[in-house]
Amino acid sequence: MRTLVIGDIHGGLEALKQLFERAQITPKDQLIFLGDYVDGWSDSAKLIDFLIDLKQTHRCIFMRGNHDELLCGWLDYGRDNPMWLNHGGASTVAAYQKLDDETKKRHVDFLKSLENFYLDNQNRLFIHAGFTNLKGVDYEYFPKMFYWERTLWESALAVNPNLSKTDLSYPKRFLIYDEIYIGHTPVTQINQTTPQQRACVWNIDTGAAFLGPLTALDIDTKEFWQSDSVASLYPDEKGRN
Repeated sequence: MRTLVIGDIHGGLEALKQLFERAQITPKDQLIFLGDYVDGWSDSAKLIDFLIDLKQTHRCIFMRGNHDELLCGWLDYGRDNPMWLNHGGASTVAAYQKLDDETKKRHVDFLKSLENFYLDNQNRLFIHAGFTNLKGVDYEYFPKMFYWERTLWESALAVNPNLSKTDLSYPKRFLIYDEIYIGHTPVTQINQTTPQQRACVWNIDTGAAFLGPLTALDIDTKEFWQSDSVASLYPDEKGRN
């Protein structure tokens, strides 16, 4: 049995289907999704349907992303957010205009069921964005940071690889968990399109919302699989570009 962690999808259902084929994913695999299922490509609503059905046949754990929270707020409470619309939300709103109320309610229930984080029995943390408390996720004062903050990855990028963990300047957040798996901040920002490790942090967001591929990584072997560039699978769309 493999445990596969999957990065930010942003409505790219065709990329996820391609990833399932290339990684030969079966119901025996444990799947951990890092969030941001929506906003970008046109299949956001269809993707949520796919994930809801997937829960019935596969062993899945779903993290909450900031875009998922924004969608939930719009669907459930009618919260209008111009910044959200400009960052991928407009395509999601367009997709949901075609759905009936019963389907929207089922999607809201799914979005509300998402996890803020998951810690496995080998002290490996899975979370969409990060955390700020130096004692770890159980002590976080502001839970929204789990799916909004970026300082965890920024700090990981800044750590000198030769710096000893016993050095007083070594970031305390990187001493709590053996490994931390995140999405949220695309590695394309550092000109990469494959999963990147810095300190104990693995970033699996390979830019599927933009011009990059969607990625699944085996957390034990570190073997990974990728779709084509998601933009190539939706040639008539702009995604979040």
